[in-house]
Amino acid sequence: MYVCRSLTVCRLEHGLTDNNREMNENENISERMASNGHLILKTNFFTSFFALGLCPICILLLDITQVIPIVLLAFGILNTINIWSFSYHKDLVKTYYIATILTSATALIIILYSGGINSPFIFSLALIVVACYIDTNAYGWMLLIINYLVIIFIYTQSIPAYSFTKNVIPEHSKDVFALLSILFFVYISCGIFGKNLLQAHHKVYKAKNSLQQKVKETENLLREVHHRVKNNLQTVSSLLSMQARNSGNKETKVLLKSSQNRVISMAMVHEMLYMREDISKIDYESYVQELCEYLVRTIKGTSKNITLNVQIKEIKLNIDTAIPLGILINEIVTNSLKYGIQDESKGTISVLLTKEKEDKYILDIKDTGKGYTDDINYKTSKSLGLKLIHNLARQLQGSVFKDNSSQGTHYIIKFKEIKPKLPTLE
Repeated sequence: MYVCRSLTVCRLEHGLTDNNREMNENENISERMASNGHLILKTNFFTSFFALGLCPICILLLDITQVIPIVLLAFGILNTINIWSFSYHKDLVKTYYIATILTSATALIIILYSGGINSPFIFSLALIVVACYIDTNAYGWMLLIINYLVIIFIYTQSIPAYSFTKNVIPEHSKDVFALLSILFFVYISCGIFGKNLLQAHHKVYKAKNSLQQKVKETENLLREVHHRVKNNLQTVSSLLSMQARNSGNKETKVLLKSSQNRVISMAMVHEMLYMREDISKIDYESYVQELCEYLVRTIKGTSKNITLNVQIKEIKLNIDTAIPLGILINEIVTNSLKYGIQDESKGTISVLLTKEKEDKYILDIKDTGKGYTDDINYKTSKSLGLKLIHNLARQLQGSVFKDNSSQGTHYIIKFKEIKPKLPTLE
């Protein structure tokens, strides 16, 4: 019905719909892992390399011959096969889950047989949780809880009555084993995870700057659109004005002038949008004040007998609500100036807009003119203005009530702010 509804680009102001923002949790996990695929494979590679390298060191240099070298060898081989198989099935989620299970089981066994709660390998549990948080927040939280329980279980092994394991690390090798373990954990946490997080932070920073630049470009584009629409509407207004001047029929002149005022009321909305910092909503008090002053100048000329009382405090409306409401106000004020406060009579026009709750508003417009009886209504009258008032109120999901208890014409209109219906992406 209105020019603004043909401007699809204006829909960019309101962002994406909730349906477009919702994603399946499993898809989120897969996408997040895919983005961190290099990190997952790199971490698994170095973990396997460390396990296979530490195995002969334990046997030949540290005199650790029970359980631990066997577990390290088994983990190194199985995890290497796991990484190698990824090149065939290309399922990163499967690779990740298998690696997590292997790492957790290996870490638990080594911790139990290398000092329990005092084992340097206990830090590996924290690294596993960090890895899970980096890849999937949900599984990171779940694994954190599991690791709390595992640590409590490991602690029970320090109590002789509940212990079923023993420390297989010789006394003279404990410090070297701890050194190698800590060096590895520091490398994984700082050299791999820390470096990856720093790179991710840098990418996010660059993406944020790029997004801000795109938002700024989009806002400039929208401002240009509003500016062009305003200019086009002013051109239409000028054409209607020329047509009215060239018409010899008085009734035609009145109709053309009324149409011109309606076009101007729309042009003012676009003008205010491109001139202000917030291009999604306009300050409605300044808009209504300008609109009413324009109508007074147009209809009453230089007469100073009309007093305007506009009270709209801190209310901003989007374009989908501002334009139909502006035309509605235009019709009521025009009727007041033409038929209510006649000739050179003095009069007051009051416009009060208040927010009732959430997106519901009340518009109260009245004048001190002579008014009209209830026999004249939008159903029986041939006046386009009266029909527009009621049609526009319905478009705003509202209702019109005419109060006859005071002098003049008094409208009370309840309506809602219209939310734009955006096309869904399928």
